[in-house]
Amino acid sequence: MEKKQLLNLGYWILFIAILGYLAYSKGWIFSNFESITPKEAQALLQSGEKVTLLDVRTPDEFTKEHIEGAILIPLQTLDKNLALIANVKNQKILVYCHSGNRSVSASRLLADNGFTPLNISGGITEWKAQGLSVTH
Repeated sequence: MEKKQLLNLGYWILFIAILGYLAYSKGWIFSNFESITPKEAQALLQSGEKVTLLDVRTPDEFTKEHIEGAILIPLQTLDKNLALIANVKNQKILVYCHSGNRSVSASRLLADNGFTPLNISGGITEWKAQGLSVTH
């Protein structure tokens, strides 16, 4: 192979790796949990079914605004605080963050520990964009 061909092959491999990482980090591939829309999450919250709403953002973000009824366990402390939600291990856990990236990581962690997470796609940003209310 010529140097130019090797360089082109390298670029393609890099492009595919970046695309794969993006798809993984968004939970589009290799996810062990479901993602649902904010409207589906709201319907589930209103259905009467026992569900837990988990905010994995920072305390400052939570104080500024959050979805009513949410409990806060920041992503960076979630692995050490799973005992706080052990009593809801048999329930669905709706997980959200600001835009959906941290909640994907949290959902993976929860699923790996026997919980049933449902990631809210787009986070609180998409929640508000769909006209759903937040608490200030």
